[in-house]
Amino acid sequence: MENAVHAEHALSYAAGPTDSPLLDETIGANFDRTAAAHPDRPALVDRAAGVSYTYRELADAVDAFALGLLARGVTAGDRVGIWSPNCAQWVLTQFATAKIGAILVTVNPAYRTHELEYVLRQAGIRMLVSASTFKTSDYRAMVGEVRASCPALEDVVFLDGPDWDAVVADGRALDPARLTEAAAALSPGQPINIQYTSGTTGFPKGATLSHRNILNNGWFVAELQGWTHEDRVCLPVPFYHCFGMVMGNLGAVAHGSCIVIPAPAFDAAATLAAVQDERCTVLYGVPTMFIGVLADPGFASYDVSSLRTGVMAGAPCPVEVMKRVIGDLGMTDVTICYGMTETSPVSTQTRVNDSLEQRVSTVGAVHPHVEVKVVSPDTGEIVPRGESGELCTRGYSVMTGYWDEPEKTAEAVDADGWMHTGDLATMDGDGYLNIVGRIKDMVIRGGENIYPREIEEFLYTHPDIVDAQVIGVPDEKYGEELMAWIKVRPGADVPTAETLRAFCTGRLAHYKIPRYVHAVDEFPMTVTGKIRKVEMRETAVELLGLG
Repeated sequence: MENAVHAEHALSYAAGPTDSPLLDETIGANFDRTAAAHPDRPALVDRAAGVSYTYRELADAVDAFALGLLARGVTAGDRVGIWSPNCAQWVLTQFATAKIGAILVTVNPAYRTHELEYVLRQAGIRMLVSASTFKTSDYRAMVGEVRASCPALEDVVFLDGPDWDAVVADGRALDPARLTEAAAALSPGQPINIQYTSGTTGFPKGATLSHRNILNNGWFVAELQGWTHEDRVCLPVPFYHCFGMVMGNLGAVAHGSCIVIPAPAFDAAATLAAVQDERCTVLYGVPTMFIGVLADPGFASYDVSSLRTGVMAGAPCPVEVMKRVIGDLGMTDVTICYGMTETSPVSTQTRVNDSLEQRVSTVGAVHPHVEVKVVSPDTGEIVPRGESGELCTRGYSVMTGYWDEPEKTAEAVDADGWMHTGDLATMDGDGYLNIVGRIKDMVIRGGENIYPREIEEFLYTHPDIVDAQVIGVPDEKYGEELMAWIKVRPGADVPTAETLRAFCTGRLAHYKIPRYVHAVDEFPMTVTGKIRKVEMRETAVELLGLG
């Protein structure tokens, strides 16, 4: 992988290739271009609802809903929230809002009234498109509970009933020229999406993203996997997050590929059935999803031979899991992506022809039209290659800012346009990056800096451990001690602190061996599959009586 390297070859800086130009168009214009080029190709399959669309049918449905939004008084710059698990209407709403320049605010389906009210108020959402219910969530009741305290909220459209049909009917009665006029007034640099990033402290912040930000990011993530209009993309990842709506939906539509929704939320068997029945060539997931798919009791009975590529991202990818994704799922061209919501999201990606070593030990090289550098958290200076420091990224993909929070924006994006990720990384001689931890996750035990990721990778080599997370807990003598939370394979004995210590001794430095071991069935995590280590620490302090 060629990288333009900063004057001094030995520094941790790299710039991505620029031979393939950025798409300089709005999401709506890009959508129309694809629909015109591939009108009869499959565009969207929602397996739970039993509906499917060709690109011609999808364009018709998107335009009808976009006109319906205009008929309801929604205009460019207005915020339209969507609060729903994955479904066809989610995709229709995504492209309909983009066509009229309304800013889509994606609301986490796991939110409850407190969080919902915060987002509705903070973003000033004018219309909310919502599911009625899902699993144990009564969205309709929760909306009713907070509606009175959200003065900007004028309209609520429940997508699984007569409300939706009424908006579509309003749209079909409106002159289609209204949509053409609305689209003509838009430009690629305008904001089109607000995504709330799960803050580890306090309320989440609304990363504001433009057409240019997310259309290009989706395009290049898919380009680096070699997608064409022949591909069928299985998306068990949530749409409310960049992984689903940008890397998945926008990447697919920009290439004329088909979006396949296996289920409203992740379900291993439904994912395998979708891959088999729809002959999917691409599969997305966070590591826990791939672990779930590979561990499904019926795994061997599914035909997954159509799979070729995909993305594993959202959390560190264990080496053993990657080997099985390539070997057992046949995803020989699988790529690893690294990024964050504030960068649309992807900054680095492995390439399909990279070695297994590069795919299991790095998060890839810098993306096209993006720069990355690793700097000392203390001085801000670029560190030599091989040394760890904070990863920073700059380019078209950096957000326009946090919605209505200029001070927080200035803390994250410096005056030169560099987004400070908060992640600790190293860059090797080829420009490939490895994430070694979060600045805030680092454990300092008796003056030794310990990166939990390294220990987690080692614990995966234990024959009975299928997943591991390592945290620091308070300790009077050392300041912090290590605790491993583990998941063991069915039927296996749970390792004790003593047996785990024996397994680690001689293979890990003594200060990296966990003092405490806690076995769980599941880790606390966000809907996007990020482990909530803050919650784990709080639980551990109680469990161990360290308060």
